[in-house]
Amino acid sequence: FFSVLLVESKMPTTVKPRTTLDETDDQGNLQRTAAAFDRLIEVGGRFAPEANRYHLYVALGCPWANGTLACLFMKGLEHVISYSIVHPTWARTKPNDPEDEHCGWHFRKPGDPPVPNPLGYGANVCDDALIPDTVNRCATLRGVYEKADDQSGKYSTPVLWDKKHGTIVCNESKTILRILNSAFGGLAKHPHLNFFPEDKAAEMQELDDFIYPTINNGVYRCGFAKSQQAYETAFDELFASLDRVENILSSKRYLTGDKPTAMDLRLFMTLIRFDAVYFVYFKTNKKKIREYPNLFEYCKDMYQLPEMARAINMDHIKMHYFTSHPSLNMYGIIPKGPDVDYLQPHNRA
Repeated sequence: FFSVLLVESKMPTTVKPRTTLDETDDQGNLQRTAAAFDRLIEVGGRFAPEANRYHLYVALGCPWANGTLACLFMKGLEHVISYSIVHPTWARTKPNDPEDEHCGWHFRKPGDPPVPNPLGYGANVCDDALIPDTVNRCATLRGVYEKADDQSGKYSTPVLWDKKHGTIVCNESKTILRILNSAFGGLAKHPHLNFFPEDKAAEMQELDDFIYPTINNGVYRCGFAKSQQAYETAFDELFASLDRVENILSSKRYLTGDKPTAMDLRLFMTLIRFDAVYFVYFKTNKKKIREYPNLFEYCKDMYQLPEMARAINMDHIKMHYFTSHPSLNMYGIIPKGPDVDYLQPHNRA
């Protein structure tokens, strides 16, 4: 495997690094901030659709990033857009600076020494799924952001990078899904696969208005809450919305009809993590997804879509959550279960 020169740039002293764990208000509610880069790729614009110009940075553990990689695969854009996959366990992003305690995404290559959690516990394997930063040759995702003169201090995935201008185009997952869906036209192997159909736009927005805040972000609002009231509010809203989606799926194969849309991609990425991670780690323990007849069959249906399973790596998913946040799991112990076979036949056809 190729060697990687690890390069980091200096960050302006005015930028204070942070993570989602730091984004809570005085009542202990998670208040996720907006993406710092939210620009489009479009013909005639600064960022034009071209083959081999863009690079996608993803974490397989992150549902937002995972959805973009699934879309990349499903649209058939691997020959157009290259990508890197970070190690799932967060690590110090400035290990040589004792005053900088920020921990986040970093790059390793297959076969590198195992990575402990930020407190030094555990030995988390560097497996064959890892792909180092072949574009900027950074050691951490923070280094990529610094090259783009980021002023937010939050170094999240996904990141869509422009090799031509040497900057971040976008780190908002919903916008990246739109870009992958339509910006590259005939360069995609499956250009007619449309995750944002115009005739479903209003219905998709209505769904997003409750699915994003109460399910996609709702599980994080439970897990990262810093007060009992904040947790219980998020918990109740989460399960009310899961019941609502369970009912929607009783009469539709997918959220808006007989074809999956971007809303299905986003919902699925939360559901596939629910029983293995959120039920335990985020204390969302009222019901497992396997206890919802429609949601569970829907999960199997989504998992079995062409190219979807390639994007799902349950080892990375579990390793990320259970080893990256010492305040939630000091010793980085990863639960062995559950063993769910999403390739079993479903009843959604």
